[in-house]
Amino acid sequence: MLRPSLSTFAVLCLAASLGACASSRLDAPRTRAPQPGLDAVQAVPSGTVTAAPLAPPPGVAASPDAPPPGPQAALSPATPTVIPEPVAPPAPPPPVVATGRAAVVGSWDARDATGANCKVTLSSAPALDLYKASASACPNKDLAKVSAWDFRDGEVYLYQPGGTVAARLRQGGGGLEGALTKSGAALALNR
Repeated sequence: MLRPSLSTFAVLCLAASLGACASSRLDAPRTRAPQPGLDAVQAVPSGTVTAAPLAPPPGVAASPDAPPPGPQAALSPATPTVIPEPVAPPAPPPPVVATGRAAVVGSWDARDATGANCKVTLSSAPALDLYKASASACPNKDLAKVSAWDFRDGEVYLYQPGGTVAARLRQGGGGLEGALTKSGAALALNR
């Protein structure tokens, strides 16, 4: 005696419920004339339908309450589970350290040999062959007249109007260090 499986029973219940939910449009009278040969077609049986539980997908364990897999599981080759190695995120790129002209653009606190302080701003805006510069509240008259600057051979040159070099400075100690040209007095610029 053949005993229907649970999945066969589920298929039959689904077919019965779909038939009960059929649209009333199918039962409506036809408005077109029947075409010869179409009404006389008989249904052809499609064959025997069988059902069996599917094996779990590769890498997934079967649930403990699931019935044991049917004969299809024996036909499928076992696929080994591959667990990828954890990948470390790439190291961040090293910070970009400005060198040369780009490293000195901006505002600086200037201190001369007498200990007097003022502000010197080195701009990236061009002024003919040089770049614009300005000084504010500088007690030293040579430094107060600075209007342009340039970076050559690793040195910062501060210029007065007319092209006179007011000071020469080198990068060092976290800032710029050098001397005023006329007096030779020490000058330091720090951020």
